[in-house]
Amino acid sequence: MLNKYARAFFTRVLTPFAALLIRLGVSPDAVTLIGTGGVVTGALVFYPRGEFFWGTVVITLFVFSDLVDGNMARQLGRSSRWGAFLDSTLDRVADSAIFGGLALWYAGGGNDDMLCAVAIFCLASGQVVSYTKARGESIGLPVAVNGLVERAERLVVSLVACGLSGLHTFGVPHIQVLLPVALWIVAVGSLVTLIQRVVTVRRESAEAEAAAAAGGGEGA
Repeated sequence: MLNKYARAFFTRVLTPFAALLIRLGVSPDAVTLIGTGGVVTGALVFYPRGEFFWGTVVITLFVFSDLVDGNMARQLGRSSRWGAFLDSTLDRVADSAIFGGLALWYAGGGNDDMLCAVAIFCLASGQVVSYTKARGESIGLPVAVNGLVERAERLVVSLVACGLSGLHTFGVPHIQVLLPVALWIVAVGSLVTLIQRVVTVRRESAEAEAAAAAGGGEGA
């Protein structure tokens, strides 16, 4: 849901920066790789130690590379299947690092097995939600549903909660409760989205098979 509006806004904001990188000779693929490396570093260095504020700051600095590289490719007129594949693949790596870092925290210093399991569920369900759409489209179905919680929602809810929860180290009381709440929201929302996409693919598959059967009957 956020994709429709947030992407349009940040694309306009980041266009001058993308143009500057082009003038400096930086390639879109390099931006993709650097951005993913920054997100992974921020998530796996800071989150397992419970340093949610600074981890979120680092991740936020790099997470917008997902928009910058695409903007650069469009300005260069060099959008390609390879670029789309690399971008999508590394998005999954970055998402896994974020929720993996949170799972490591709850498995260690956070000492909460339930929230560790919820973080792992968020990691896995995010991958499966993306896979259902990609797999459906690969067999010729449009998968015409976005769902309740897509990647943008998962990132915004999780990163905002992580950043605010990290303020407890600056003396803000009770703020750390936001992170568990956010993880549950993402987990439930991801499950709903997964069900929405599976139901949609099932319906579209049945419609496609019915259309094919009707076409075959008419031909006979």
